[in-house]
Amino acid sequence: MAQTPSNMLPLGTIAPDFHLRDTNSNEYKTFADCKGEKGTVVMFICNHCPFVHHVIEEVLKVVNDYRVQGIGFVAISSNDVVKYPQDAPELMTEFAFENGFEFPYLFDETQEVAKAYDAACTPDFYLFDNQNKLVYRGQLDDSRPANGIPLSGSDLRSAIDGVVMNRLINSEQKPSIGCNIKWK
Repeated sequence: MAQTPSNMLPLGTIAPDFHLRDTNSNEYKTFADCKGEKGTVVMFICNHCPFVHHVIEEVLKVVNDYRVQGIGFVAISSNDVVKYPQDAPELMTEFAFENGFEFPYLFDETQEVAKAYDAACTPDFYLFDNQNKLVYRGQLDDSRPANGIPLSGSDLRSAIDGVVMNRLINSEQKPSIGCNIKWK
């Protein structure tokens, strides 16, 4: 399993907009459509990545804990589906259904959005405040497949707590580690 770290987009970056098809609803969504009142988490994931499979249950707990507090969530898959057909949009719909996604799962066919976010791996997490400024990017927590550390979502949860409670967020942030985005 190749381990690729996040590129760590500069804090303060304004959320790049997008106009992508949601594989759950078949509607097109923009950043504004996915934005939460207090902040927004943008996640780059895919269907087949073992790192995503490892964290998905905790990701869904984070979503359920914080969407009621005004945080919006959106997942984006940017993988090349010609070389990786298991990440095709119809299978994204299936993956979202099987995992109970109650947030958009968008297909970035051109990979332009992944490039705009400087996304490097799956999973890769970005948290924007209510002004659409990047306040956190990096890992969910220290757990990785087979490292024995239990999932907690502690890094992302701490950052989201800061947004929800309007507190300073530590700028010392650890990159996510996962499978590289499968570029065309």
